[in-house]
Amino acid sequence: MLPLAGLTVVALEQAVAAPFASSRLADAGARVIKIERPEGDFARGYDDVAKGQSSYFVWLNRGKETVVADLTRPEGKAMLADLLAGADVLIQNLKPGALARLGFGFDRLEREFPRLITCSISGYGDSGPMADRKAYDLLVQAESGLCSITGGPESAARVGISIVDIATGATAYSAILEALIRRGVTGRGANIAVSMFDVMADWLTVPLLNHEGGKSPRRIGLAHPSIAPYGVFSCKDGGQILISVQSDREWAKFAADVIGDAALAQDPRFATNVARVANRADTDALTAAAFARLTGAEATARLTAADIAFASVNDMEALSHHPQLRRITVDTPNGPVSYPAPAPVFVGEDRRYGPVPALPGKEA
Repeated sequence: MLPLAGLTVVALEQAVAAPFASSRLADAGARVIKIERPEGDFARGYDDVAKGQSSYFVWLNRGKETVVADLTRPEGKAMLADLLAGADVLIQNLKPGALARLGFGFDRLEREFPRLITCSISGYGDSGPMADRKAYDLLVQAESGLCSITGGPESAARVGISIVDIATGATAYSAILEALIRRGVTGRGANIAVSMFDVMADWLTVPLLNHEGGKSPRRIGLAHPSIAPYGVFSCKDGGQILISVQSDREWAKFAADVIGDAALAQDPRFATNVARVANRADTDALTAAAFARLTGAEATARLTAADIAFASVNDMEALSHHPQLRRITVDTPNGPVSYPAPAPVFVGEDRRYGPVPALPGKEA
């Protein structure tokens, strides 16, 4: 039996953040009823790469049921009220205030459905000077300052996935689970608010504290602002390896077994991580010279023997065939689609994932 079996979730959702949270609830056994506009969740039209369907929609809407409703009409409002009467969770990412304008303000929800857990996702929260501003993933990446520390020295960049949406969905999911646990004790629901900006600000605590401490982060590409050596180095056959030396003990091993100069562990310019970062150019030059003398296979063998953390600098083709990649296959209106499995593994349990719903009355 799945842990959330028997629970019902009503999802007034679109795009990525809220569907991410509700998809995880569905994976855990909850019945998720997704209410879509007559034209459907606009994420259905983001692309057509998953057998003619949106990759986003196929990824984030498995295991859900879709119903179509116009919530501005009396029949749509009545349907929503009926669904909420039997629901445990309402998750929504309408514009701030939209739910109240539809007649389902939080005062009413608390009064009529005291056990209901409501989770509202917004861009900037329900108050403050930007509460009414539209917010999408890349906009919040920029507004929060994430782009300023992403990319190389020459220019800022976006993170290559919808990290704000995904982080917000994961945060909402964990908050809903907390509320469900508490409801099991108290019998009372909850009113949860999660903003995309708050989530990113929380995640940016370390670079913010560094800035406020006088060490404002700089963009340094595939390197680490406070650890060295931690970056990409090229081998003599053209292979690129990303290494991470996390401690002074590891540096001593790396110096002896990979660079080939054990004395570097005692050299005051390199003996501690603080010194290595202060002398990053020299640290990286020594490391680069060592890798330039080795083939990719030789470097890999030395790093493995020295127990130094390293990784290949892969692309999506490499991920597609990666030996560590776990996959699931879900049914969709256009046929089965295979993609990466959810990260949690419940040992001894064979999780199954429900199909992706078609939009009723329309072709998928």
